[in-house]
Amino acid sequence: MIKRSTLRAQIASALRDEILAGRLPAGSQFTVKEIAEQYGVSATPVREALVDLAAQGLLDVEQHRGFGVHRFTIDDYRSMVRARMVVLDGLFHSYFEEDGPVPVIALEDSVLASVRRRAEAAVRAARAGDLDVLIGYDLRYWRELGEVIGNSYICDFLDRLRVQCWVYSVPCLRTEPEVAKRLWAGHRELVDAVEREDATATRQIVGGYHRHALSLAEKSLKDGP
Repeated sequence: MIKRSTLRAQIASALRDEILAGRLPAGSQFTVKEIAEQYGVSATPVREALVDLAAQGLLDVEQHRGFGVHRFTIDDYRSMVRARMVVLDGLFHSYFEEDGPVPVIALEDSVLASVRRRAEAAVRAARAGDLDVLIGYDLRYWRELGEVIGNSYICDFLDRLRVQCWVYSVPCLRTEPEVAKRLWAGHRELVDAVEREDATATRQIVGGYHRHALSLAEKSLKDGP
């Protein structure tokens, strides 16, 4: 028998994936009853899952009408990218200059090999223009890399920002005729730089990551809705 807390997490995860993929676009509205019927479950875990997603900034609670998928603006996106930039830059600064990097052998024994597998898969998906596959690997990649260089509280914050950034950017990227050319694929190079403890290269790659994200905002503003 599936525990209610597990069911709650499964429903929240499934709906988050639908939002990330753009299958539940911004402005979509639904009720607890509709989602419960869709998944064939009771209302309680659905309500809890929807509240969780609202707390993550992905849903809006609409009085007397249920829930709606939050609509992020271009200004929201810019602010999220800049917040991500400040926190991530600070995280790498602390890793290389304050705390000192974790020895490479220790990283290889713990999570670095897993991060590298995520990186390889993310790069393949980006070069193939496969957004659905890329999103999943990209989120896991950054989460695991963050655990190497930071702490769980910062990782949670950055993960939330990345999910929200993807929610905004996916509809824009879906309209690209050559989407592979618009996707960042520096995952492998970043892992290599961290592994060899190259702070300068790491900062350059992360800086390119930030500039790439902001360029998507400028293109979406130029192209219009």
